[in-house]
Order: sequence, then C-alpha cells, then structure tokens
Amino acid sequence: MQPMRVDWVASPPVPLRPYRPRRPEPHYAGPPAYPAPPRWGFPALTWRWPTAVPGADKPVAQPVDRMRALAGSALPLFWITGAAAAFTALAELLRYILLLVSRNAVLPAGLLHTSDALVVTGGVITPVSAALAVLVGILWLLRARQVAGELTGTRPDRPNWQVVAGMLIPGVNLLLPGATLAELEHTILEKPPAERPKPSRELSQWWLIWAASLLVSGITLLWSLRTGVQAQADGVLWHLAADALLALVAIRSARLLKRYNALLAPVNPATVQRFELISIRDAELPQLPRRERPKDAVR
Repeated sequence: MQPMRVDWVASPPVPLRPYRPRRPEPHYAGPPAYPAPPRWGFPALTWRWPTAVPGADKPVAQPVDRMRALAGSALPLFWITGAAAAFTALAELLRYILLLVSRNAVLPAGLLHTSDALVVTGGVITPVSAALAVLVGILWLLRARQVAGELTGTRPDRPNWQVVAGMLIPGVNLLLPGATLAELEHTILEKPPAERPKPSRELSQWWLIWAASLLVSGITLLWSLRTGVQAQADGVLWHLAADALLALVAIRSARLLKRYNALLAPVNPATVQRFELISIRDAELPQLPRRERPKDAVR
C-alpha cells in the first residue's frame, strides 16, 4: 500500500462583519467655480429702514426720545464718576495712613510711588468724568423740563439759560439746582401749579449732599494754596472728604435721573414690538443696476 497524499490548505478566519474597503478622505479643492456669475441668492444690498427709501418722510426725533437717549449717556457717566471718586478717596486714605506711619518709620520707595500713582490717576479720571456727567446731566435736565411741560400742559417758571447759569455759577449752584429739580418733580407728579413745590425726601438728601460737596470742594481748593507740612497733611483729609462726597453725589444723581426718566417716559415691555416692513407705498423705489445675462451662461 502506498501512503495517502494530503494537501494542507490554510484559510483566514471569517470576520464578524463583512469587510469593506476604506474610502480615501476627500480633500478640499477650494470653492466651487462657475463658468458664469450665478443668478441666485440675495441682492447685494444692506438692510435699510423704511424711511431710507427715496421719497419717504424722514423721521423727526421727539423730545421724549432725545431725553431717553441723554439718560442712556448720563447714567453710565454718573456711575463712572462715582466709582472714580470712590477710588480717589481710597487713594487719599492710603496716602494719609502712610503719612501717619512715616512719623516713626521709614517707608519703602516703591510704596510711596504706588500711592502717588494712585492719587494722580484718580485725580485725572475723576474731574474729566465729573465734567462730562455734569454736561450731559444738564442737557438731560433741559430736555426733561420740556417733556414734563408738554405732558402736563404747563410752562417752566425759569428759562433754560437761568438753569444752566445756576448750575455753573459758584454760590448760586448751592440752591438753584435743588430748586429746579424740585419744580421738575412737582410737575412730573402732576401736582397743582399754584401749590409751592416741596422736594421729596430723596431729593432733599441729594440737595444736602450736593451743597456739602460744593462747599468742601471749595474749601479744599483754597486749602491747597496754603504752605507747610501740616497744611499739606490736612489737605489730604480735605481731598478725601471732597472725593467721598462727590461719589455720593454721583450715585444719588444716577438714582434721581433714573427715577424721573421712568416717570416721564415709562416703557412697558409687553407693548414693545419689533420693526417689521410690511409694504412701501407712495415711494419711488430705486432702480438697481442689473447686469445682462451672458448668452453662454449655464442655468
């Protein structure tokens, strides 16, 4: 008998999932190219308000809208002034503490330079922000008096130039700003015109702080003219008091302005609607330039 020949054949195992060839990842070949400019898409025009159409009536800003715009600018300026004045007051307090410590010890030069830098920085930012806040606040006050008169059908007792002069002239600005605001508050609350205006508690507190701030600022300015070590040390305390009172005045002014603005021009969120262009009537539409379609353009 001859031995049997056996051929061994090896086969790979059967995979659990059918094998799929891996496709190569597509590569970015750039934006699509067209043989001609495509004619689809939105027109190359920006959004325009309906009144921007030639022939339509131009909008006229109402006094109440201008008052709201001025209030939107005055409120941040008052808060910035309050924060800057409070920062300057803290810097003056640090300087006075260093003066007390320096009587018995030698202070490092870096700490003194830091204190001087803080005082100088606050001394620059605070007057600038305060001047801008006063300017915008006066403009808002003039516009608020106009709006209050239109709503109640009355006319303010003082002309605008007296109000502006009463805000800026030293001595007069101790009394006239509070009286003007008291008259405005009296008109806003629709009290009898023949009745004498009586300021509210919040306005009375603002008036008192306003007058104290002006008096202390004037004393501080005159005190800075004195010479001597003790006069300079006392001047730091006067600057500290002036900056602290200015911060209170700015914060109180922001609260009063916000209150009066809300009474004059209340906004109901439920009635606020978005602008929606429905149609344009009696207006000549602009002729938009349109390029001729090439004859060989592909649709």
